[in-house]
Amino acid sequence: MKKLNLNLFKFTILIFFILSNLAYSEVKFIKSTVEKVVITDGDTIKIRKEKIRLFGIDAPEMNQICNDENNNPYACGHVSKKFLADLLYNNSGKQVICYYIDRDKYKRIIGDCYIGVDNKIGINFSMVFYGQAVAYTRYSEKYLDAQNSAKSFKFGIWVGKFEMPEEWRKINK
Repeated sequence: MKKLNLNLFKFTILIFFILSNLAYSEVKFIKSTVEKVVITDGDTIKIRKEKIRLFGIDAPEMNQICNDENNNPYACGHVSKKFLADLLYNNSGKQVICYYIDRDKYKRIIGDCYIGVDNKIGINFSMVFYGQAVAYTRYSEKYLDAQNSAKSFKFGIWVGKFEMPEEWRKINK
């Protein structure tokens, strides 16, 4: 009973946070089973025909090169995409639910996505916490604490050297 109440409390807080930060806009959601989600890159997924850009995070680009702790180059965009795929597919049989209110200029949904109907695993949070994406502070500081943890633990890209994805795009695209 306590676990049910705790999960209900977490869900209530999540909904309150979303509603209070969205200026009373209508919150919508899109969901699918994990098996039907297509991973485009480290910060974009596809559910049915809808592309979903993960809110508040920015992952390395697919052509981006980072350097590991030994200064060896690696394809960090591909590593980020694989991490996201593993995160989803290790939760086979569960639902992916993305909450959103808006779309970006490319008509993608801008979503906060979770694994499980109880929102137990935050996809956006996990990508930043494990160093596979950075907090996209241009749009939100929601994942800044997760990024600071990833930095201090030297998770993912924080173990070596890399260019922030936004900066890399400015130079290379």
